[in-house]
Amino acid sequence: MIGQVTIRRTRPTDIQSIVRIERESFPDPWDAPTFEETLGYFPSTFFVAEIAGDVVGFIAGGLEDTGEEVYGHICNLAVTPSSRKKGIGRVLVKRAEQQFAIELASGVQLEVRASNRVAQEFYVRLGYRQVFCIAEYYADGEDAIIMMKWFRF
Repeated sequence: MIGQVTIRRTRPTDIQSIVRIERESFPDPWDAPTFEETLGYFPSTFFVAEIAGDVVGFIAGGLEDTGEEVYGHICNLAVTPSSRKKGIGRVLVKRAEQQFAIELASGVQLEVRASNRVAQEFYVRLGYRQVFCIAEYYADGEDAIIMMKWFRF
């Protein structure tokens, strides 16, 4: 399956497909203006996965500078249900990590719902580790697990 997948930078014309995937994937989906704003801020670290010209997944990432170091931030990742379990999410994460490293990040941070064990296990397999929890992070009051992966060059 991976051979048929193309990973490329997101274009404004991809937003409606991304919103559709987001709605299929999350109980509190981002809306189109949020994705448009994210693309405006982080055009170099926002990618889509395509199969035969159809967007089947995306990763929205950004760079954050604390003043002491720069790190990547995976803000959102989703793959359409019919394309899951085929390695597309892994390829999207790897592409974002590559771009973060090119832009001199020392690692990557992300948030995941405390109840989303599948996502947590996915990230652990990719080298991420839980670093702390933020109580009531999500709009519905659910806690977030903060995970990090540090680059070693």
